[in-house]
Amino acid sequence: MPGPLTVAVAQPACAGPDVAANAAAHAAVIGSAAARLVVFPELSLTGYDLTVPAVAPDDPRLDPLVAACRGTGATALVGAPVRAGDGREYIATLAVTGDGARVAYRKMWLHGAETGRFTPGGQPEVLVLGGWRLGLAVCFDAAVPEHAADTAALGMDAYVACTLYGTGPESAARRDAHLGGRARAHRVWAVLSTAAGPSGEYAGTSGGSGVWAPDGEVLVQAGPEPGAVVRATLR
Repeated sequence: MPGPLTVAVAQPACAGPDVAANAAAHAAVIGSAAARLVVFPELSLTGYDLTVPAVAPDDPRLDPLVAACRGTGATALVGAPVRAGDGREYIATLAVTGDGARVAYRKMWLHGAETGRFTPGGQPEVLVLGGWRLGLAVCFDAAVPEHAADTAALGMDAYVACTLYGTGPESAARRDAHLGGRARAHRVWAVLSTAAGPSGEYAGTSGGSGVWAPDGEVLVQAGPEPGAVVRATLR
């Protein structure tokens, strides 16, 4: 088993489609998180606005993120729309380190109006960090048991989801059931960063980012407020 991994899950206030402002806010979180892995919500760099332009991994607006990761030794998972060389677009998770940003995962299970613009990702992905095998998910992926099962088949120690849930007790209950259920089903940690406050077309979102132990029980969880960051050490 790898050594301990300190994880921070963040739900920063979204500055609308202002990538530079969102990146600066993300960088501030990374700088203070004291964590090896810092996770942000779905489409965290743009908000949940399906009309905003794609963001390239080498976009200079992401330089503060790269610098923050370089200064702390952290890896950050951030959300953005991306465009492939063939013109197809995806809802993606970017992995950012001190060396730059790259597309680490493309959302496989699109939902609602997303299908009008975006292409589903072709395969599950595992990010290896400090010996930990981190299965990656974006939002509706986590609602589909098949996604976690297919990712677990690659070998994973934790299921890491970048999401957005709506407001209200029913959404919160689904959020917790999804992450707790995936942890329990596969006996892995479940790590969730989910949006809080307004995000694009959503006037409000649930918050409640957190970490679930392999028995499905909540280890730590944020409230609904934007700006919250919670941490846990996976062992």
